[in-house]
Amino acid sequence: MTDDNKSNTTNLLISLGIPPNHLSVGTSNLNSLNNTLQQLLTTKKLPDSGLSSQHVEQILFWLSSLDTNNHMKKCGVGEREGRVYSELVKRRHWGMSHGIGRSGDIVEPQPKAAGSSVMYKLATQLVLDAVRRGAGLKATVNDATGKVPGPAHDGILLPLCTGMSMTLTLQALKSTNTTNATKVLWSRIDQKSCFKAIAAAGLTPVVIPTKMEGDEVVTDLVALQREIETQGDDGAATTILAVVTTTSAFAPRVPDAVDEVAKLCKAHGICHVINNAYGLQCAQTCKLINRACTVGRVDAIVMSTDKNFLVPVGGALVLSPNAIVIQAIGKIYPGRANSSPIMDLFITLLSMGLNGYKQLLADRLRLTIQFQNKFRDVATKYEERPLECPRNTISFGITLDNLGTLDKLSEETSAEYAKRAGLKISYFGSMLFTRCVSGTRVVPKGQVKSISGHEFVGFGSSTENYEHAYLTAACAIGLTNDEVDEFFLRLDKAFKDAYAKRARKVKKAAAATSSIEE
Repeated sequence: MTDDNKSNTTNLLISLGIPPNHLSVGTSNLNSLNNTLQQLLTTKKLPDSGLSSQHVEQILFWLSSLDTNNHMKKCGVGEREGRVYSELVKRRHWGMSHGIGRSGDIVEPQPKAAGSSVMYKLATQLVLDAVRRGAGLKATVNDATGKVPGPAHDGILLPLCTGMSMTLTLQALKSTNTTNATKVLWSRIDQKSCFKAIAAAGLTPVVIPTKMEGDEVVTDLVALQREIETQGDDGAATTILAVVTTTSAFAPRVPDAVDEVAKLCKAHGICHVINNAYGLQCAQTCKLINRACTVGRVDAIVMSTDKNFLVPVGGALVLSPNAIVIQAIGKIYPGRANSSPIMDLFITLLSMGLNGYKQLLADRLRLTIQFQNKFRDVATKYEERPLECPRNTISFGITLDNLGTLDKLSEETSAEYAKRAGLKISYFGSMLFTRCVSGTRVVPKGQVKSISGHEFVGFGSSTENYEHAYLTAACAIGLTNDEVDEFFLRLDKAFKDAYAKRARKVKKAAAATSSIEE
């Protein structure tokens, strides 16, 4: 709204007999909204401070009014006209029911949904701003030749979970590849989604084993290079489409050495995709990804919106130093897309502001020290110990070796004993869940799991022969002091109850033996 329009509005209100001094506060609020909207459209950056819910709602209604299904004189006779039966559903979507994109490209503006298209474009720019100025992923980095595109040079928001977004990304890379490469080398990480995403893309996953360094499970670069040379033709990896690495994982797995992998991919002309599902909240991981783009090749970084920005499940952000990759992803998406996950992020980013996002990151970092100390205290109390995995600053673990120690039964085989011990360890996880503790992972030794026809030995640990049974928990963005305190109180109580139950069983067995002897 121009100054002339503002003045005209004020004069029209005065003409209704409203004293000017009564209007000053109200018109100031209207001007503030208009200025905020103008600034968003001009800078395409997050406001420093989060907006009030009222301001956000007004922006959404303003955008909604640009969609054809909300026009007062609408006359839609197509098969899809944004018609919504339930008023409750319509309010839930702020009247923006046309979705985003077109059948040819998810980022292409939709003629019937100008407001939804603006919202999508703004949301993309705002999240890129948050990633760059908040999390620290760079739009440009410096290599030996000077400035080159960094990991946050370009990006696309998808209304899909991280796994499906990985599938779409791999399909896009395949569509731009001039060879018949169909193999994806996957540095083992025991999360089902990424492995299944490769298969869903119509590609063949080749599992690259990890190795142990102390308690940590790390990238085996020698095994990766050997596989590249084995799969390739005279050293040229013509059958390999991509290497998929991971930078956010459950302890004892730590982020892959993506900088070293990036060098290998650059040397052999292979695509490199990083699964950074929830690593955006970790400054150490962001620096690692920046370095990977500086020293080698990174084609795409896939991450979750819910795990990084505290929104409902269903959205993902894909970043790339290469705008062509982002364009290919947009064009390979079939059909129009649901705008709900994008709108959730748009609302959240406006409500959060840059300062709010930075504060959440700082709060998480501060809590990690308290989290680790309390974990160590509980572990020591019950003769366990922390898993020392300094390269993983989100997920932390403690051993459960003593908890899983049982008296071996007569004529019991080692496999039978291991199974019984594993059940006891798993039962401890259920004890925590029944105490309303969610998010922990309890991993017995030697689990075997089959995924898409591939058998994983030692599943959960991302390696075949991990030495410990263990429990992990995450100090993730949004965690509060109260939740930390309550978790460790409940964990301590669960340990106490588990050992008390064991003591009762031993006492009962001893009494039964004594009775037989008598």
